[in-house]
Amino acid sequence: MFLGELRKPVTVLHGVGKKSTERLARLGVRHIADLLRLLPRQWEDRSRLVPIVRAGDARPALTVVEIVAHDWFGKPHNQTLKVFVQDETSVAVLLCFNRNFLAGKLPVGARILLYAPLQHRFGELQAASFDFVPAGKYPLTREEDYLSEVPKISGRGGIGSILPVYPLTEGLTQGALRDLMQQAMEGFGKFVDDELPEAIRRDHGLPHLAEALVMIHRPRRIEEPEEGRKALAFNELFHLQCAVTRRGALRKRKERPSLALETGLVDRCIRDLPFSLTADQKQAVEEIIEDLKRPYPMARLLQGDVGSGKTLTALLSALPIIEAGYQVAFMAPTELLARQHAENSARILAPLGVRIALFTGSIPSPARKELLVALQEGEIDLVVGTHTLFSSSVRFRRLRYCIIDEQHKFGVMQRQGLLDKGEFPDLLTMTATPIPRTMALTAFGDLAVSVIRTMPPGRKPIITHLAKVENRPKVYAAVEKELERGGQAYFVYPLIEEGSREKIDSAESMYRLLREEVFPQRRIALLHSRIDEEIKEREMGRFLSGELDILVATSVVEVGVDAPNASCMVIEHAEQFGLSALHQLRGRVGRSDRQSYCFLVFSEGLTETGKQRLRIMKENNDGFVIAEEDLKLRGPGELSGMRQAGVLNLQFADLLKDGEILEASRKEATAIVSGDFELEHADHQVLKRLYTVAPPFDDLVSIASEG
Repeated sequence: MFLGELRKPVTVLHGVGKKSTERLARLGVRHIADLLRLLPRQWEDRSRLVPIVRAGDARPALTVVEIVAHDWFGKPHNQTLKVFVQDETSVAVLLCFNRNFLAGKLPVGARILLYAPLQHRFGELQAASFDFVPAGKYPLTREEDYLSEVPKISGRGGIGSILPVYPLTEGLTQGALRDLMQQAMEGFGKFVDDELPEAIRRDHGLPHLAEALVMIHRPRRIEEPEEGRKALAFNELFHLQCAVTRRGALRKRKERPSLALETGLVDRCIRDLPFSLTADQKQAVEEIIEDLKRPYPMARLLQGDVGSGKTLTALLSALPIIEAGYQVAFMAPTELLARQHAENSARILAPLGVRIALFTGSIPSPARKELLVALQEGEIDLVVGTHTLFSSSVRFRRLRYCIIDEQHKFGVMQRQGLLDKGEFPDLLTMTATPIPRTMALTAFGDLAVSVIRTMPPGRKPIITHLAKVENRPKVYAAVEKELERGGQAYFVYPLIEEGSREKIDSAESMYRLLREEVFPQRRIALLHSRIDEEIKEREMGRFLSGELDILVATSVVEVGVDAPNASCMVIEHAEQFGLSALHQLRGRVGRSDRQSYCFLVFSEGLTETGKQRLRIMKENNDGFVIAEEDLKLRGPGELSGMRQAGVLNLQFADLLKDGEILEASRKEATAIVSGDFELEHADHQVLKRLYTVAPPFDDLVSIASEG
C-alpha cells in the first residue's frame, strides 16, 4: 500500500532539518508514509458561521466582528493588549498575550472574520487563542453571503475549512505540521495504492485509500474525517485478518497422523478427585480432546477467571496424549508458578502412573543432565518448566502437546521455540486475563477458544473495600480479626524499596513496620523479585503450609500462587496498579469456601481514571466484565498480553466502536484466504496469490506471525 516513494524519509520535505526530524520521530514519523498515517486528534469546523451569542466551550465562534475598542492590563512594564469586538449578537474580548503587535493589525473600526474559542471569565466572554482574516468591504451577515466569500479567504488561518488538529510534541507547532502534511499530500498522495479488490470497496461503500486520506487531512465536510477513518480502519483490519486467518489455514496444512485417543486415564482421574468438575470445565476438556484427535495441529486458547480451574482442565486434557505414548510440555512464566504446577500435577497425576519432572533454570547441573537424557529417551511423560524448556539443549522423544500458562508473558518466538521441538505438536495457551471479544477476534482470531466462566462450587464472592491511606488502622484491625479466625493475609506494594517516587511506600519498608509495630505477634515474611529463588521457594512453602500468617510482597504473587487458606488481600497504593493486575492480585484469595476480603488502599489526589478503576473493582468480581472496562479505559495496545500478540499499530481502527467493521473485514479476509472470493480483475490475482501463499505485511499492520 505505502511503497516506493512513500518510504522516503521526511527529510525530502521542504523545511525538515535535523531538529524537525528528531521532533517528528517522537511522534513515530520517520517516512512519508508515517506522516500520511498520522491521525488528527480532532477537527475544527471553521466552515460554518457561529455568532458570539451561540458560541461556547465546545463550539468556537466563527463570525464577522468589528473592532470597537482597545484596552491594556497587567503591570506597567509588562502590559497585555485587550481587543473588544462585537458582531450583531454580542460582545467579546480578545486577549493578545505576547501579541501586542496586533494593535496595528486590529485597528478600531476594522472588520474581521474571527475564529475564537470563547470562555466566560471575569464577567466577560474571552478568547486567548484566536485566528482571523479581513472580512471584506461589505458586511457578511447572512450564511449565504459568508459562503459566497469563502473561496476568497479559504486556507488563510484555516478559516473557511475543516481544520485537522494533530498530536504534537515539544518544538513542533500545528502550523508547521499542517504545512508538512500539505506537502506530503500534494507531492506523494498519488503514490498511495489500494490493495482491496474493487468488489469489496463497492460492496461496503469504501473510497479509495488515496481519497480516504484526503478525507482525513483535507476534509470538505465535517462528516468526512469519520468516513475516511472508517475506510482506513476497514483496510487496516482486513490486512490484519488476512494474516490471522492465513495462520490458521497454514496450520491446517501441516498434516500428521490423527490419533484415536482413549479417555481411560481422564475418567479415572475425575473419579478420584475430591470434588466435581464444573460444567464449563467438562465442556472445555471435551473440546480440547476433540481437537487433539485431528490430523493437523490444534491451536486453542483457554480463558478463565482467576481460580476457575484452568490448570486442572489442561492437565486432564493432557492425559489422553500421555496414554497414547506421547510427551507433554507445560510451560509457566515463573519458577515459583512452575514448581507449584509440578507439585499439583504430581499430586493429581502421579497416582495414575504419569511420570512428571520439573525443569527450571535453578536445577543443579548433574540433575539437569539426567533430566535432559530422560526427556530425550521418552522416560518423562509430562515436563513442567519455565522458559528454559525452549533452550537448544532440551530435546524430546515424542513431543505432541504444549501447554503454555499465562501465554501473554511469553513472546511469539518463545512459544514457537517450544513448538519446534516436536513434529507439529498441539498448542493450548491459557490466560487468567479474560480477553474482550473484539480483542480475541483481532489478536487470536485463528485460535479456537474455550471459556470457563463458572467458579468451583462453594466459592464465595470476594468482598472488596476501598480505604484511604489514613484509614490503614481500620484495615489492620480487620486483617487481625481474620488472622484470629485462622486465615492468612497478603500485603502487596508497588515498589520493592523506597525510590524517587514520593509518598509511595515500599514492600521492604512496610515489611519492617508491619513486623515490628503493627503485627509484632504474627509470623511475617517478605517476597519480591530480587530475593534468591531458594529463599522465595522456602518462604512461599511456609506460607502455603500455614507456618506464616502474613506475606508482604510486590506483584510477584500476581500470577498463579494458590494458598487456599489466605482470606485477606491488602493492596497498598492501589491506584498504582492497572485493572488487570488488581483483579489478578485479588484472585490470590477466595480460593476455598471461606469468606475472603480485598482492601484497596489508595492515596489522595486520585485521577478520574484512578477513581473509575477502583470503583470498577469494588463493584465487580467478574473478570470478563473487568476486562471490557479495562479495554474502555486503556485501549487495546496497553491491555495485558496485547503487546506480545503484536496488535499495537492499529492507527485507525477503534475496537470499542468498530465491531461491525471488524466482523465485515474478517468475513472478506476469510473469503480471500479460502479462495472463495471471485476477483474481478487480472491484477487482483496477485492479491489472491499473496494472501493464499504469503500475504504482505503492510506498514499499517505489524503483527507477528505464529504460523
